[in-house]
Amino acid sequence: MFHKEGQKIIIITFLIVSAIILSAQFYVDLKWMRFLLQVTAIILLISILQFFRNPRRLVTPNFDEILAPVDGKVVVIEEVEETEYFKDKRKQVSIFMSPLNVHVTRYAASGTVTYSKYHPGKYLVAWHPKSSTENERTTVVLHTPKFGEIGYRQIAGAMARRIVNYAEEGEQVTQGQDAGFIKFGSRVDLLLPLDCDIAVKLGQKVVGAKTCIAAIRQKDD
Repeated sequence: MFHKEGQKIIIITFLIVSAIILSAQFYVDLKWMRFLLQVTAIILLISILQFFRNPRRLVTPNFDEILAPVDGKVVVIEEVEETEYFKDKRKQVSIFMSPLNVHVTRYAASGTVTYSKYHPGKYLVAWHPKSSTENERTTVVLHTPKFGEIGYRQIAGAMARRIVNYAEEGEQVTQGQDAGFIKFGSRVDLLLPLDCDIAVKLGQKVVGAKTCIAAIRQKDD
């Protein structure tokens, strides 16, 4: 299953690869050169298909947990001063996606979209400390039943040149639902309340709509 954002690129790539394979077969006399061109073309097609894959993930919404919005590796866990929307301190958990990861963005929690804004910007490498505030990005805030308002940012990286964001203000969304797509390497920041318990560690690999990122803090009896 492939994401709808990749349909045009997949079709164009398939046509180009087909043309290269057929042209090499009929017009390239050297066997090693013909083989090299055809194998390279097939590898290109496989790479594009792999990048735009969209595995189906069944989610039973859990209001007590924040799930990973994307596949990738946790590169930041820290307390930050959020200045765009919350204007207070938040726990930030950042997930870096390499070109090999699934790049579908999924809603980390169920709730109502209260804020959704696109920001043009730079294309610093996604793990750069200033990428959260200086790179091209979208900021989305959800009002959730248990956590109150939580935010996330889709951040373009050095290779990413298009962020797709489906969140619209006032929309009711469900945990695990498709929220967008980032093309060719990027990062997502989660902006969470200070009183939640972070359930992941630095360097941990997470799976979108599967891995628990944070949970409601349990009160002592």
